Amino acid sequence: MGTMSLMATLVLTVVGDDRSGLVAAVADVVGSNGGNWERSQLAELAGAFAGIIEVSVPDVRVDELRAALSDLDGLLTITAHPGSTGADAASPRSFAFTVLGNDRPGIVREITSTLTAHGVSIDRMSTETRDAAMSGGRLFEATIAAKAPASVDVDAAQAALEELAAEIQVDVTLSV
Repeated sequence: MGTMSLMATLVLTVVGDDRSGLVAAVADVVGSNGGNWERSQLAELAGAFAGIIEVSVPDVRVDELRAALSDLDGLLTITAHPGSTGADAASPRSFAFTVLGNDRPGIVREITSTLTAHGVSIDRMSTETRDAAMSGGRLFEATIAAKAPASVDVDAAQAALEELAAEIQVDVTLSV
């Protein structure tokens, strides 16, 4: 007599002032309302906490979970979005690269614009700036994981990145 429950995917974005117990509070609400924590990227930057969390939950409990998450207002701002079904017919091709060079305004804008112009989507990106030991200036470093649908010419996208790197004087190291 068991019926199979259909599962929904929710993507939660969370933002708040960093303090102890934030992740535990979200995990408790998700678990108490029939949800399963699937994947997440969470970070603290300059006293602020932000993250994105993918959870699965039985369809019949989606509204219940959304309501329970709204009770965390004041502790965190949480927005629940329907997750994607990932129904892309052709498998996307993934690649990763790092960008390293002297820091200056516009590097992220130029790299992401080049990727977008070639139909490449960013899966993950982390960036940082740090003191350059030898020059006394600042270094910029980014690590980017990207994917492109089968219809995208990845070689052309990589060539465009390499051309941009020479133009804005940064090193781009690709790893496919």
